[in-house]
Amino acid sequence: MDHRLLIAAHVALLALYPVAWVAPILTAGLLPWFGQDSISILSGVMALLGSDPILGVLIAVLAICAPYVKTALGLASLVMGRDILGAPVAWFMSRLAMADIFLISLYIVIAKGVGVGHIETRWGLYVFTLCVFLSMVLTLIKRPKS
Repeated sequence: MDHRLLIAAHVALLALYPVAWVAPILTAGLLPWFGQDSISILSGVMALLGSDPILGVLIAVLAICAPYVKTALGLASLVMGRDILGAPVAWFMSRLAMADIFLISLYIVIAKGVGVGHIETRWGLYVFTLCVFLSMVLTLIKRPKS
């Protein structure tokens, strides 16, 4: 794959992540944890930090820090022309980034199964899923040798 295209994909992903964090991922009604109807990753993390700080930090690391740092390090590797991320680290960080999609899905299933209110997925969930998927694809593409 063309080097410039890879750099552009990383830059686009770094710009798209913040959009995914503030975009509504679901609309919930009658859930006691959130004061608003539309929930984004960022609003969910903020609410969790107030009610369950350990889970809030865990979600912040999985949904925000790990994928962004991995993408930034991937971009740095491309610009510098050498692999600073390393295959084992990239693999591990990809798994961390995928864990948040699992957690969001689990919350939706639990809330629907309990029958408390209603939950509808929103466009932000698809944007965030696209970011995670693109990040995984970029990780699989051959990087420069150290």
